[in-house]
This record gives sequence, C-alpha cells and structure tokens, in this order.
Amino acid sequence: MSAVAQIIDNSVEADTQDLTDGFHLVIDALKLNGIDTIYGVPGIPITDLGRMAQAEGIRVISFRHEQNAGNAAAIAGFLTKKPGICLTVSAPGFLNGLTALANATTNCFPMILISGSSEREIVDLQQGDYEEMDQLAIAKPLCKAAFRVLHAADIGIGVARAIRAAVSGRPGGVYLDLPAKLFSQVMDADAGAKSLVKVIDPAPAQLPAPAAVKRALDLLKDAKRPLIVLGKGAAYAQADDEIRDLVEKSGIPFLPMSMAKGLLPDTHPQSAGAARSLVLKDADVVVLIGARLNWLLSHGKGKTWGEPGSKKFIQIDIEPREMDSNVEIAAPLVGDIGSCVSALLEGVSAGDWPAPPAEWVSTVNSRKEANIAKMAPRLLKNSTPMDFHSALGALRTIIKERPETILVNEGANTLDLARGIIDMYQPRKRLDVGTWGVMGIGMGFAIAAAVETGKPVLAVEGDSAFGFSGMEVETVCRYNLPVCVVVFNNNGIYRGTDSDPHGRDPGTTVFVKDSRYDKMMEAFGGVGVNVTTPHELSRAVNAALDSGRPTLINAVIDPEAGSESGNIGSLNPQSVVKKK
Repeated sequence: MSAVAQIIDNSVEADTQDLTDGFHLVIDALKLNGIDTIYGVPGIPITDLGRMAQAEGIRVISFRHEQNAGNAAAIAGFLTKKPGICLTVSAPGFLNGLTALANATTNCFPMILISGSSEREIVDLQQGDYEEMDQLAIAKPLCKAAFRVLHAADIGIGVARAIRAAVSGRPGGVYLDLPAKLFSQVMDADAGAKSLVKVIDPAPAQLPAPAAVKRALDLLKDAKRPLIVLGKGAAYAQADDEIRDLVEKSGIPFLPMSMAKGLLPDTHPQSAGAARSLVLKDADVVVLIGARLNWLLSHGKGKTWGEPGSKKFIQIDIEPREMDSNVEIAAPLVGDIGSCVSALLEGVSAGDWPAPPAEWVSTVNSRKEANIAKMAPRLLKNSTPMDFHSALGALRTIIKERPETILVNEGANTLDLARGIIDMYQPRKRLDVGTWGVMGIGMGFAIAAAVETGKPVLAVEGDSAFGFSGMEVETVCRYNLPVCVVVFNNNGIYRGTDSDPHGRDPGTTVFVKDSRYDKMMEAFGGVGVNVTTPHELSRAVNAALDSGRPTLINAVIDPEAGSESGNIGSLNPQSVVKKK
C-alpha cells in the first residue's frame, strides 16, 4: 500500500472510530456508581456538564446559590448513605460551596463537591486566568479528602476514589477538582468505558473486637443509673431495628440528640428527652451511640454531668481517634454502629440481663412527667400575637398526626425550643443545623429531602435563618416540590426590639417591621399565607401538606418573645466595661 493510501486508510478509520470525552466520562462514572441526582448552580465551565447529565437521565436540581446546593447534597448523603453531589463553577462558586462541604465533613455527611477550575499551568504561574484559584489547596484542610483529575483516562479512578472516601469509615465531604480542558479531552470510547470503576463495598462493616464488647457489657450490667444517648450517627447508620431492640431489651432510658429523634418515638416510655438535665447529671454509665462528646453535650464534663468522675462512658464510633477526645472512655467500641449495636444486643439478649434499678426508672419518669405537665399550658395558649411556645404547640400536633412529614428546623429560639417541643415518631424525619449550629441550611435541606424521599417537608425557620437561603423558594416553586415553609417572624434576630441609641439606624438585630415573607412565595407562583394565631397556623400548614403545593406561611410572632442567643447565651461574651 502506498504512503498516500495508508494515510487515507488511517483517516477513514479515525473518522469511524467511536470516541468519548471528559463530559461523558464524568457522567458515565457517576451513573455506574448509582448516582442519580446532582445539585448545583450552572455556569462556566460546567454548564454543559449539567445539560448532558440531565439528558442522560440524571436528575439535575439547579439552585440560586452554591451554598444551598451544597447543603442539599450534604443532607441527601445523610438520607441515602450515598454521597450527595454538588456541582459548581470555579473560584467564587467553589468558595460558596465550600462552606457546605466543610459543614458536611463536620457533621459526617457523605458529600462530593465537584467544581470546574482553571488550568494548572496558568494557576501555578499565577498568570491571571478566568477565576484563577488553587482550589485543591484551599479545599484540603476543610474536607476529608481532595482529588484533582487532569486526564480523561483517570476520570473513572478519580470519581471512584471520591465516592469511597466520602462513605467509608467516618463519612464526610470530598472535593473533586476538574479543570476546564478536562471536559473536552477525547479518547477511544471502548478504552474510556474500560477506564470507569464501579466501587465495590465502599463502606464495609467494621466489627468491634470481642474483648471490647465484653468490657462494655460488663460495665453496663453493673450500672445503677444507666443511660443511652443516641446521636445523628445512629440515625445515619440505618440500624433502626437493632437500636430499638437494644433499648427495649435492656430497659435503659434513652436520650436522643436532635437529629436522632424518631429512632424511637419521643413518646416512647423509655424516652428521657423531657428529663434531659436529670439523666445527664445523675447517670453513672452512659452509652454513646453515634454521639460525640462535643459542645452539644458540654464536652462530657462540667455541671451538666454532675460531679467529676461520677460516670463512666461506653462509646460506639467508627473513628478510633474520637475516643478520649474530652474525657476518658472506659469502654471504647470501635466499629460501625450496626455491628457494634448488634454485638451488644447479642449480649443483652443472652441469659438473665438485669433490668435497670426501679428507683432510677421511677426517678426519670417522675421528672419527665412533671416537665411535660409544666410545659403543656404554654403549648395550648391561643395568644395574639403568638409566642414561640404557642406556635410550636400547633406544629407539634401536626407532626403527631402526620409522622411521615420531614421536619427541617433552624433559627435561634425557633430551633432551640422546637427541639424540645415537637416530638418525632420516625427516624431521619428531623433535619437541623447539626454540629456547627450553622444557619442557612433550611432551604437546601428542605429541597433535597423532598427530592430524595418524595415525602412532604415542613421547614420551620426563624426569620433570620430564613434570610440565608430564602431566595431558594423560587427553586421550590420551579420544581413544584411539596415543601411548606413556616417563617417565625418576630421582626429580628432573637428579638425585634433593639434600637440605635443615636436614633440614626435600625438596631443591629432588627429587620423591617411586619415584613410579609409570604409574598415572596406568591411572587414565584406558590401559595403565601399570613397567620397571627395558632389556629390559623395549624389550618394553613394542614392545607399546605394536603395540597403538596409550595407554600410559605408568615407566622407573626411577638417581637418580645425571643431570648438572646436561644439556649446558647452562655457562649455569647458580655462586655463588663461601661464607657464613660
């Protein structure tokens, strides 16, 4: 064959060869691993990636701000145990998503932030590319793992590593950096298909050591005032039956942290939620299941926990370094929650397991009943304007009647009081601010909860907290999601009554008086309702949940009803110096 003929033959072969590119390889890698939803904000250089993903059958939910998309991806990971995917543009978009990524890592939610980025050779020489930023270096300290893919042939491995890192061991956030020119790289389609990786057993069970199980059982058996504390890690584990059996067969009172509420109903006879202060202070052996002794549990010490050395801890956690992080852990159980709880359950079920002393159970029940009775009149008050207790009392009844509803909750007083007032009856139905107490999770969590579960969502928001993500009500309307937002509107942060001593500006914590947040939802085609009494609030929420239509209810709350910083006022430093 002549040289010219050979060139022509090669050209024809190239023209007929099946090719793929970076866009399709990213999409194929995600689909191969069961990823069916992406949350994000479109823009350069990932606009076409979103379009193509949607065309290939992946559901793409486009937000108005990357932080809210990231929060959606994070809570999707919590609900599904698969990494939630957030897709952002480079630099500012990446930074917007980074807050959600860091929050996901802190809360142990599996999430992958995928961002387009500038080319390495330009970034490294700081030559001033469009939205130039070394995103990988910035992300690394704030997430569990971070990877960059430079070649199309490595996309399969890059996605696989990100998925495994997000869900294995203690789950968390992962950053995946995809430079713009990666997407247009072309390779043979067969070779591309072979380069993809299906992750096998990404989060394998980690069994606790038999000696560790025996140590924990021996300690628990001798307890005079035992307590089980359930954390959101227990909810994430989806070992619901095993946890319920352990609690009920042991007879031990249990205290759920906020996102663990509903693992067993808050109305369960062993629930100690209404006697929280008593059980934390007086228990002598505390079993921590997926709960960390961080600030939310006063670090396991101080007056919350009674006399120093008065209690011993059994802690279940998949991360060995969590043990002894604040106080000595007498019986560490390192492993996944399902395996550890099953091992304890086997010991409790074998032979004659002693019931907790009747005196302890009676003491807990008496305190619980007294506190519930004391609270009851405040929840039934039909005042105008409403205070937090009367408004939450109305919502408490709705959740009792509609236990399948997912409750999203954030704010200061709105959050702190709702945690104790609204009982939950099913697992993973309460989603809130979590470990950091960060505001702005509301609309992202609500949207993802509706998308991932198909269940109705009730988002109960303080007016300040709502401001962080309120524009996403347009997203709720655009996707016609069954989300009812209730904004507790007391005209400001904590209270709406501060003033500027100089009379120049509004007080620093005050918003526009008598704002009508319901009009925002109406502007986008949803339903807006303004309510001033518990009866009106109840009627409006029930109508919204019955209809499944996007709804925002502006619940008018007495501006003087709130308290400074809610239940964490002790963390707010106060000046002791009076200016002359």
